[in-house]
Amino acid sequence: MDQNAKKQVLRSFSYGLYAITVNDGDKPHGMVANWVTQAAFEPPMVAVAMERESQTLALTEQTQVFGVNVLASGQRELAGQLGRSSAKRPDKMAGIATHPGPETGVPILDEALGWLECHVVGTLPAGDHVLVLGVVIEAGVQREGQALTLAEAGFRYAG
Repeated sequence: MDQNAKKQVLRSFSYGLYAITVNDGDKPHGMVANWVTQAAFEPPMVAVAMERESQTLALTEQTQVFGVNVLASGQRELAGQLGRSSAKRPDKMAGIATHPGPETGVPILDEALGWLECHVVGTLPAGDHVLVLGVVIEAGVQREGQALTLAEAGFRYAG
């Protein structure tokens, strides 16, 4: 396979940036993700790819719930903060205002455009990631605006 062509094609995909949140006991925990997609209309489902070794994946598998928060255009700094490794920066949620989701209690970012609360219905190993499939059990819109994209943020996580 032509590795450069593969990277170029995969990096041409349009990706949004999302904060995936879960509770670690009584502390909020989160990561930034760009491999997030709607997976079904009825029941409504989303799929999220999480790195196999991530703390967020471990907590999601333990609690069986997670939140998807849509980051807004201009929130590159927030995405960068959540993109740091939890092993290197366990307090990466410090200073990020959240409130508990009404159904599951997962952290909802106060500054997100909108959010979903999801219950895990399945996982699928996918190379160095795991696809987490969640049924949407609650949703909210907090404000209008454009979603932050991988391209706008200047991040590269594909290829």
